[in-house]
Amino acid sequence: MLRLEPTAESPLPTIHDLVRALAQREGVEAVVILGRDGLLIDTRTAGNLDGEHLAALSPAIASAAEALGQAAGHGSFVTTVVEYERGHAIVSAISGDALLLLVVHDSANLGALLFDLRRHRANIASLV
Repeated sequence: MLRLEPTAESPLPTIHDLVRALAQREGVEAVVILGRDGLLIDTRTAGNLDGEHLAALSPAIASAAEALGQAAGHGSFVTTVVEYERGHAIVSAISGDALLLLVVHDSANLGALLFDLRRHRANIASLV
């Protein structure tokens, strides 16, 4: 479950709290909050992943997903999941101006993560 805990310095949850909470989930290798232009807002990555590089690549995925949804008559892009040999990338529109990218290992509980993102979408958007 996604829990955003306020800190002594900040009694209300912040974008940093969101990134920290998501990064602590089992199997999450990178959390990247970025503008739709690809500029990095906040990140936390494990290992040698480069948050800035991941941010720069993510708008292309969001644009392609948006175009596909429009062409299929399914409306605007909300979330897309890309499956790889050893994990997944989740790109989610969290506001009109920002995207969330999660890079997760194949050991991550993808269903629970997607459920939490959907359930807390409005709260997440309010932080950006």
